[in-house]
Amino acid sequence: MSANAESNIKSIMEEIAQLKAQLAEKEVLLCVEGGVISKKSKKKGQESKIDTEPVQGCRDFPPEEMRMRKYLFNAFHTTGQTFGFEEYDAPVLESEELYIRKAGEEITEQMFNFVTKGGHRVTLRPEMTPTLTRMLLAKGRSLLLPAKWYSIPQCWRYETITRGRRREHYQFNMDIVGVKSIAAEVELVCAICFTMEQLGLTSKDVGIKVNSRKVLQTFVTQVGVSPELFAPVCIIVDKMEKLPREEVEQELAKLGLSPNIIETITSTLKMGSLDEIAEKIGADHAAVVELRSFFDLIAAYGYADWVLFDASVVRGLAYYTGIVFEGFDREGKFRAICGGGRYDNLLSLYGSPNPIPCAGLGFGDCVIVELLKEKNLLPSIPQKMDDVVIPFDESMRPAALKILKALRSQGRCADIIMEKKKIVQAFSYADRVGAVRAVLVAPDEWSRGEVRVKMLREGGGKDSNDRGISIKFDDL
Repeated sequence: MSANAESNIKSIMEEIAQLKAQLAEKEVLLCVEGGVISKKSKKKGQESKIDTEPVQGCRDFPPEEMRMRKYLFNAFHTTGQTFGFEEYDAPVLESEELYIRKAGEEITEQMFNFVTKGGHRVTLRPEMTPTLTRMLLAKGRSLLLPAKWYSIPQCWRYETITRGRRREHYQFNMDIVGVKSIAAEVELVCAICFTMEQLGLTSKDVGIKVNSRKVLQTFVTQVGVSPELFAPVCIIVDKMEKLPREEVEQELAKLGLSPNIIETITSTLKMGSLDEIAEKIGADHAAVVELRSFFDLIAAYGYADWVLFDASVVRGLAYYTGIVFEGFDREGKFRAICGGGRYDNLLSLYGSPNPIPCAGLGFGDCVIVELLKEKNLLPSIPQKMDDVVIPFDESMRPAALKILKALRSQGRCADIIMEKKKIVQAFSYADRVGAVRAVLVAPDEWSRGEVRVKMLREGGGKDSNDRGISIKFDDL
């Protein structure tokens, strides 16, 4: 090739690189998703304004939303503690390898992962079970079994945003470690029902579908599917309610499965009852025996009307090994509310020298909040404020601070007017923040060891001329 030709090619390549850079810059300016103001939407003087929306798929929690979140979390905490679980937590950043190895392809594709400045590959945790596994292994022989742990971590997945689905969510996790029997699954499903009841939901609103992965595994093994392919099969068939049947079958075909095997899988998922399963694989099959025992024990606890058998439930995580379950709304308006199951092999896969049986559940905050809104079950939770202390003027502020400390020492939630306001405005502010009482510290009353108290709730506080009654400081 001549030097001239080489020079021309180099020049063309540089032009292409320049055009690509210009195009990328335009795409960034036009990109709304990244939180950048659209070039088209920019007006004069807006260049320096910050986008006030959170990153797409994420949520802000201003005080009124935080009160709703706390209400939900209180229900989670109550369930965990009532059922004898201990709370734990862990860093939101985890080693990428922890999830790539065992969680399944869908989760690894959705991870928020990156390389640290130190060259370590990390990810924002997409779910909590691998983290729990790491922590259990770290405790080694010091771990007292059975262990019952719960947590409410924030989890991150880069997935399609829909109603009840975000790119971050909080998830109530409960895990039982060291119990081989289905008593663990029974305990977890009862915990779900108990939580729903706390939130005002009934078995007419919510149901829990139950199956065992051993059922599908038995059928696919009979038609020659290798054990290595079983987890990928489960991950794909878990999409049955989200994707058209044809797409699911195409994904199964990509695994190398024949049309006959795919038909076996889809027909198994359609089986309508445990009796039908028993006819096919035998009433004494381990999966059938476990499931019958599970339903009997749930009935004994008193939650029979919440649960039902559903052969299509397999859950989309690779590590489940036995009974699996999934909470759903009876009207079918939302995706799964919660889910879980048994994962007996996970600790061994991560390096445990001895197999340790485990079962767990995950209960996200997004779908349940949407359901509670749909059912008008989200309570209106006002700001909690017992007292607002009002200094008559700045000369009374030291006395007002003394009152403020005394009230707080009694365990009352108390605030103080921090800037000079007219008395009427101060009373109005106390009323707006939901205070039970306004406590006015004025010179005349204070000289007698008294303050003036105005009741603001239960019909009080509406009369602007009502300045309250005088009460001895010691009687507050």
